[in-house]
Amino acid sequence: MQPCPHFPLTEELIDSFSSELAGDLLAYRNHVYRVLNYYLALSGQPSPPTAILIAAAFHDLGIWTHRTFDYLPPSLALANSYLAGCSHKTLADEVSTIIAEHHKLRSYQGRFTENVEMFRRADLVDVSLGTIRFGLPSAFVQSVRASFANAGFHRLLTRLAIRQLVRSPLRPLPMVHW
Repeated sequence: MQPCPHFPLTEELIDSFSSELAGDLLAYRNHVYRVLNYYLALSGQPSPPTAILIAAAFHDLGIWTHRTFDYLPPSLALANSYLAGCSHKTLADEVSTIIAEHHKLRSYQGRFTENVEMFRRADLVDVSLGTIRFGLPSAFVQSVRASFANAGFHRLLTRLAIRQLVRSPLRPLPMVHW
């Protein structure tokens, strides 16, 4: 399986936040593309459903738009604002669930289980730098990582996590839940 190089809807959505992402545009875009490629491999689907493409674009955006490491609420608000004004508004519940649950520590069970769980796993493959793979071949993970360079994404996450720990030691990872 070769990495998929282009997701037009996701690309358009990410590009609409290029000023907020600024110097991290490539880092975020590549993170999203890695997650989408892992999602495809984990789910066995030939292409991501529209809800996944939209959720992928918005899932971490609050880091940049609201300058916070507690980014799930602003990321959800951005996605819902977009969905309210477009033809995909019927996907709002699914997109919101995907974003809200993508850092859940345990397997997700509930509405939209398959898409939410596969996206959660795909994001974890990327955040763990491929040390957690959920059965994906190491060679495939390496291929995706080579196709979509890190561009400082994990360095940024580390810096934000340390800042959050100093500011709020009792809530070091506000986006993670059981």
